[in-house]
Amino acid sequence: MFALSYVELHAHSAFSFLDGASSPDELVLAALERGHHALALTDHNSLSGAMEFAQAAKAHGLRALHGAEVDVVDAAGEAAGAPSRHLTLLVRDAAGWRSLCRLLTRAHTDTRRPGRPGWVGQPSVTLDEVVEHAEGLVCLSGCADRGVRDEPTMRRLLDAFGPDGFRVELQRPFGRHDRARNRGLAALARRLGVPCVATGNVHAHSRERARLQDAFVAIREHTTLDASEPLRRGNHAHVLTTPRAMAARFEDHPEAVVESARLADTLRFDLTEDLGYRYPGSEDPDADRRLAELCAARLEERYPPGHHRRDEAIARVEEELRVIRLLRLSGFFLLHQELLERAREVAAEVRGGAAARSLLPPGRGRGSSVSSIVCYLTGLSHIDPLENALALGRFLNEELTALPDIDLDFPRDVREVLIPRVHERYGRDRSALVAAFPTFRARSAIRELGKALGLPPGEIERVARASEGWGAEGVDRDIAVALGEDRLRPPSRWRWLAELAAEASGLPRHLSQHSGGMIVATRPLIDCCPVLPAAMEGRQMVQWDKDSCADAGFLKIDLLGLGMLSAVERCVELIAKRRGEVVDLSRIPFDDPATYEAIQNAETTGVFQIESRAQMGSLRRTRPESLQDLTIQVAIVRPGPIVGGAVNPYIERRQRLRADPGYEVPYDHPSLEPVLRETLGTIIFQDQVLEVAQAFAGFSVGQAEGLRRAMSRKRSAAAIEAYHESFVRGAMARHPDVDEALAERVWSMVVGFSGFGFPKAHGAAFGLLAYQSTWLRVHYGPEFLCALLDEQPMGFYPPDALVHEAQRRGIEVLAPDVNASGVTCSVTPEGAVRVGLGYVLGVRRDEVEMLVAERERGGPYRSIADLAARAGAGRPALEQLAWAGACDGLVSAVDCGGRPAVARRTALWQLGVAAPAVPAGEHGVQLGLPLDLPAVPALDPLGDWEAMIADYATTGMTVSRHPFALLREHLARDGLVSSRDLERLRHGAQVQIAGLVMARQRPATAGGVCFLLLEDEFGTVNLVVPPPVYERDRLAVRSEPLVVADATLERYASGGGAINLVVRRLRPLEVPAGRRATVHPLPAAASGPGAAGAGGAGAAGAGASAGDGADAEVAAAAGGSAAGAFRAVAPPVQSFARGRRR
Repeated sequence: MFALSYVELHAHSAFSFLDGASSPDELVLAALERGHHALALTDHNSLSGAMEFAQAAKAHGLRALHGAEVDVVDAAGEAAGAPSRHLTLLVRDAAGWRSLCRLLTRAHTDTRRPGRPGWVGQPSVTLDEVVEHAEGLVCLSGCADRGVRDEPTMRRLLDAFGPDGFRVELQRPFGRHDRARNRGLAALARRLGVPCVATGNVHAHSRERARLQDAFVAIREHTTLDASEPLRRGNHAHVLTTPRAMAARFEDHPEAVVESARLADTLRFDLTEDLGYRYPGSEDPDADRRLAELCAARLEERYPPGHHRRDEAIARVEEELRVIRLLRLSGFFLLHQELLERAREVAAEVRGGAAARSLLPPGRGRGSSVSSIVCYLTGLSHIDPLENALALGRFLNEELTALPDIDLDFPRDVREVLIPRVHERYGRDRSALVAAFPTFRARSAIRELGKALGLPPGEIERVARASEGWGAEGVDRDIAVALGEDRLRPPSRWRWLAELAAEASGLPRHLSQHSGGMIVATRPLIDCCPVLPAAMEGRQMVQWDKDSCADAGFLKIDLLGLGMLSAVERCVELIAKRRGEVVDLSRIPFDDPATYEAIQNAETTGVFQIESRAQMGSLRRTRPESLQDLTIQVAIVRPGPIVGGAVNPYIERRQRLRADPGYEVPYDHPSLEPVLRETLGTIIFQDQVLEVAQAFAGFSVGQAEGLRRAMSRKRSAAAIEAYHESFVRGAMARHPDVDEALAERVWSMVVGFSGFGFPKAHGAAFGLLAYQSTWLRVHYGPEFLCALLDEQPMGFYPPDALVHEAQRRGIEVLAPDVNASGVTCSVTPEGAVRVGLGYVLGVRRDEVEMLVAERERGGPYRSIADLAARAGAGRPALEQLAWAGACDGLVSAVDCGGRPAVARRTALWQLGVAAPAVPAGEHGVQLGLPLDLPAVPALDPLGDWEAMIADYATTGMTVSRHPFALLREHLARDGLVSSRDLERLRHGAQVQIAGLVMARQRPATAGGVCFLLLEDEFGTVNLVVPPPVYERDRLAVRSEPLVVADATLERYASGGGAINLVVRRLRPLEVPAGRRATVHPLPAAASGPGAAGAGGAGAAGAGASAGDGADAEVAAAAGGSAAGAFRAVAPPVQSFARGRRR
């Protein structure tokens, strides 16, 4: 009887970050497998996993119970340093859910503090706050280790929650005195007149996962597994087990086992039901009329009488408004339009009345909403859906079951101000950002779990750098490549690392902020979900991610910051400032021959969306000639079209049409021709999945949208397969000439698109920005480069690569200079780009701002002593500026003995004896005196390689000679060719080439092939690394910045003449190190926060003897080789779909 009565009321998932070790899905499946009919999820101070748990439980037939384990503190205990106590709170009804959400919101209120970025406190509440939020909750006295044990506190909780709402919690972790503690608690319960309830304090769904939970404890406590032994759960009592096993565990307290089921029956709250959320405007009775009037007014402006599309526009508006009224979404559109007007106000404020930027819209639409004429007329889209033949069904149709998405892109500076304004407009209790949960990937798992296992830090880093960086299931292979197979032989901690990393893969690591999703509501959000402070001051977020918010029926508004929009605005402003020209990007010529020539020749470094290695290769073959072509181009290099087999057929058919305009494009069935004509019989856009399903298989709009949604969800194979049979049968029934084989072939084409892909509307929006950014690059190169540098990080290339490419086009780039540079980059009257002082690493922005402001107030700095006395920056910042070469102009010819190569070391030496500013309190500095400096002793000059290393160490790039220009003579002696030499070599030639790695890509769609983009002083070259070569030379492929490739040259006419090198072997480049230097550290007074950074090794060499053209100083610190020195300061590398990393 007891075995069937037990319900687990205390369980933690991985959303008890670094404590629980199982996902909600895993707990649900394990509970059903072990005979449970209900389960309570009670994560630490969090409901982050509650919706995911509720959805999984409902899908599998388990009754989900909800709650949380909260930390309770009191002033006396906190002052004495006593740990917080725990209470388990369970939700009885909707009022209880509201109480728990509000209580957890309060628990997190002080976890962030103004002026202390990065600081995160422990969430907690007071006993008074628990008592205030007792409505609808059941309180258990807490876990065995840190639960409430004293009678006065229990009596207070009993008074607050009542006899039906308070229970004494019993647990058996099989520790010393378990039985005695439970006997004492049972006696206390009898005195109070309340029942006891048994719980398991579950932290893992299986015994195998328990070891990961041990490792999580070590990571959380910043220690090793060995040192954290007293804190770990030493047995498997915290693993979810069967009701029968729990009855046996509590054989001394059978009534506590029965009480668990009795209590569970009273917990009737269902999180999957309506939470009462409403978005502003959803209940406005005048919304239909207001939206119709707004559209009518704007229609007269956009499609005046006589416009060739006026009748079509009127009909489209009427149809869209009809569907919007039917779905009761007028308020939804008006809310977004109101936000856009708010953004317009913010943009005017941020832009400060600048005429050039004022012509630009405050933001731009993206995604499927761009297909809506209502969005176009209300300003939510800048793309005319009629001129671009954009179908509406993907965004809006009568069978829509969820709120559509309207995504808005803004320049970063506009978005930064807009988000707090939205909080102000709707109230901080009614608006919040959406959360995100970064998960354990290979590198993070290797580093954190390796440290917990006590493995050598150097070897851990070697394995991490060699790793793929995706899922952590293949860490054993990473270890074998980096350290050898022997390390994996049991017993081995490296074997444990591989197994633990595989277990951790995909589990949430911590709570973070979504890139732009925001929730607004008509009632306090804290009644629906806990709200907590975000990392950025003035922002807050709900505890749910976008999927949980969608499942709850929340309206998510995407206010996204787009770096290219910021760069474009900055570029337009620079053009007006330097040239006096006002550029309106909506009125530039969209058929500019020079722009399309650059696109067709793949001269697109730095532009939007079409700058990657794969896009460049595709551009030479597709040769876009219009915005319509660019709409397809930005969508084609995506997993959906690639996996669906659309890319090569589309390109081949386009090439054949160019050669033979009479070529007839093949279609699998005549019904597909109207749908796929634009993309030459292939599926490129998401919309086409819907259109093919409707035209070929007879799906309704709702069925087709259901198929598309199934294809867009994670782990969607089963959901997609559910449509398989109806697709095939529908096609055969609709078309007499379709047999099962043809239906299956078309289904395969559709299902192959299940990877990520763009809707056509999104492609149109991004294609336009791709053209506009290319037009600016072609016609205003210096301003465009300057804007790109100031808006980093963004795009595919690091600043170093952008600078080198611009220099090859003839744009002059000047190094930072304390008397010529601003805080940001600038364009000189002669058209050169000057790197800003803000680019110098290790120097705070406020110090740079003070330095520039003082220069503008008091005139240029006259000497190092004058700089030290006036700038207001501390010694570490000035030393870093000097090592970057920014102070070279202040060193007189006399001081450096007439040798410019000594200038940096001279500036460092003089700063060592000057008296710079020192901090004076929290908000001020005490300036030094401009005393005369003593004569400079004889110092050795910097070699070219040393100076280049110093550039990379201090700014992440070099504007002087390219590293390979310095190495070319040495490489030529060894028979290595350059990227320029490849043009004269024949197809099939065997070559050796060296370069600096700019990008590494190993997309899942490439069958194990890895792509490298190398750069030398003449240009870039694509390397194709086949899987066997990748596995053999993986360490060099994954982690070396300077490499040598033995390869076969490929050049095919069908590839537009593009050159690829198929690699046979890849190895690190060994750079001749020259003579070793003696390193003399700077005095201790010169060190401090922000000093040196990556450039510390270089700065320390002010008095060193130099090598012959090689940076022996940094090399000595980096393994004794010049290649090692460069490895330490190499620019970040772009990895496929992951952003830049070192």
